[in-house]
Amino acid sequence: MVPKEKHFLTQAFEASKNAFLYVGLFSLFINILMLTTPLYMMQVFDRVLASYSYDTLIYLTLIALLALLVLSLLDAVRTYMIIHVSVWFERKLTPPALALSPDQILLGNTYPEQALRDIAAVKQFIGGSAIVTFFDSPWVPIYLIVIFMLDPILGWIATVGAFILFLCALLNELCTRKLLRDASEMAIGTQQEMAASLRNAEVIQAMGMLPALIGEWHKNNENILNFQIKSSKISGNILALSKFIRSALQIFILGVGAYLVLTNRITSGMMIAGSILLSRALAPVEQAISAWKQYQSAKHAIDRLKSHLAFQSQRLNGIQLPAPKGHLSVENLYYMPPALQKFVINGINIHLKPGEMAALIGPSAAGKSTLARLIAGVLKPNNGSVRLDTADVYQWERTDFGQHVGYLPQDIELFNGSVKENIARMGNIDDAAVIKAAKQAGCHELILRLPQGYDTVIHRNSFGLSGGQRQRIALARALYGDPQLVILDEPNSNLDSDGELALLNALQELKRRQATVILIAHRPHVIHFVDTIIVLNEGKIQFSGPREQILNKLKELAAQAEIQPQSKGN
Repeated sequence: MVPKEKHFLTQAFEASKNAFLYVGLFSLFINILMLTTPLYMMQVFDRVLASYSYDTLIYLTLIALLALLVLSLLDAVRTYMIIHVSVWFERKLTPPALALSPDQILLGNTYPEQALRDIAAVKQFIGGSAIVTFFDSPWVPIYLIVIFMLDPILGWIATVGAFILFLCALLNELCTRKLLRDASEMAIGTQQEMAASLRNAEVIQAMGMLPALIGEWHKNNENILNFQIKSSKISGNILALSKFIRSALQIFILGVGAYLVLTNRITSGMMIAGSILLSRALAPVEQAISAWKQYQSAKHAIDRLKSHLAFQSQRLNGIQLPAPKGHLSVENLYYMPPALQKFVINGINIHLKPGEMAALIGPSAAGKSTLARLIAGVLKPNNGSVRLDTADVYQWERTDFGQHVGYLPQDIELFNGSVKENIARMGNIDDAAVIKAAKQAGCHELILRLPQGYDTVIHRNSFGLSGGQRQRIALARALYGDPQLVILDEPNSNLDSDGELALLNALQELKRRQATVILIAHRPHVIHFVDTIIVLNEGKIQFSGPREQILNKLKELAAQAEIQPQSKGN
């Protein structure tokens, strides 16, 4: 895969640059107004108490209160801006992350399941208090300079203290970075493994596998907890040390300040102001130590998102094309799954006219379902092409292509939503088209018997619906909108006699309206509806031709197979 020059994450950061500049500008005024309290203390101790001026005290107090009010308002506005930026990031990154996920999952990448959690982690970091620390940190030198202006001795105390706390933050980073990264990666892997296991809840409960799965999770989780405990102990010790250092510095600067007051080098107001400024100068450094774990989590999430969003799908943007007539051409097709080192589809050529119905048959692992996915434009071939009316199905704009294609996979998955939403492919619902598709699939009466009919909500894995019911609803979804190309992978694997009859009626209707159909099936009464039979074996076409010709050839081969063992026995 070739990375894009600027992936979505870089674009998002660049687009939000102005917002962060405004946050920085607000931070400028906020930190200037933070000088209100030390300046007020200096004036009260050095002017008001010395002159006993009540008017000066009142005016200073009113000015200070006004400044603090403006400070609070600016801080609130800055918080609102940060929250809006974090929400904007989520809205900006989620669509491309989801759009890239299907192709990555098809290539065997399991990260897309984690992508939304990583986006949430970035959002939480940007919208949290940790990000404020990074905007306030540049002001640490400014506060130190102001303390130097009060007295160089106080300035050096503050500078050395800030440097020691910075070393604590650096030590925290060096000691916990690898631990936190390893814990994060292991946690993601464990979550994905457990989520995949729990999808087989029926098997787990039926065969008593839960204790074994819990044991495996416990073993993995213990390793994660060990990393987290170790990193938390290190961070906790460093944080405790930093708090002691900060408190000691506070006492030290007051003690030294008092000595300087006694020697008439500074005033008592300057001593108090120096203590307040020191507290303000050290706060971002100490907060950085506390927020380091959150920062590391966000950094690792950003690194993973960069890799995910830098993925460039091999699909072109595509254009909307006229509705196809149904000419299907598979030309010199080769496909090798990413995890294997051999072709599972090997030089296949198929040509079907509009309205022609072809059956793909063959032993298990012959490549039938893989070929169906290639014809549906789900997978990209390593070589060759699949064309519908001369247009490459893989490069066809997916939303437009989907209107002309009906696909029933071997493994049925229905989406969270109502029955009619599932039939309408989770898009805009045309009630008439939904009912028409349901009737063609023979499940209209079945749906009406559900508790809320077409509005019955289907939850994940469709608990409450039998395998046959799910398959018939999925068949209706494939037939929705009268697609010109229909691909049915084992459409009768879960059907009873009524379902079989409904499927046969649907095939007759497809033939009547001249749809091009690819049918993967084994049962003879379904195959008898097709025009052409294609026999696959080890990813190659063993033989193909008109239905009767291939059926007769299969009978001859079966008869020969029976004769050979008998002759060996004799």
